[in-house]
Amino acid sequence: MPPGPEEEDVCRICGYDEERFWEGGWPTAAICPCCSNESDISDVSLSHVREYRGYWLGQRAPWSSPRERPKDWDLLRQIANIPPEWR
Repeated sequence: MPPGPEEEDVCRICGYDEERFWEGGWPTAAICPCCSNESDISDVSLSHVREYRGYWLGQRAPWSSPRERPKDWDLLRQIANIPPEWR
């Protein structure tokens, strides 16, 4: 039985929503261009998610791939995308 959701397109850490992070119940090993989380590394438990998110926010929410950051990026709008079970 796969360990995760059938599909998940939102980073559990930062709410980035333009990448497939879980597919067919398995992590895709996608690396978020915003917070640099790799699915199935820092996002496997709520405590890990909250710890990594706190670290990332404490660093002033830097983009790991700044060229991919939208010009009108809004941190609060993005983190609102985080599924309730990962807040």
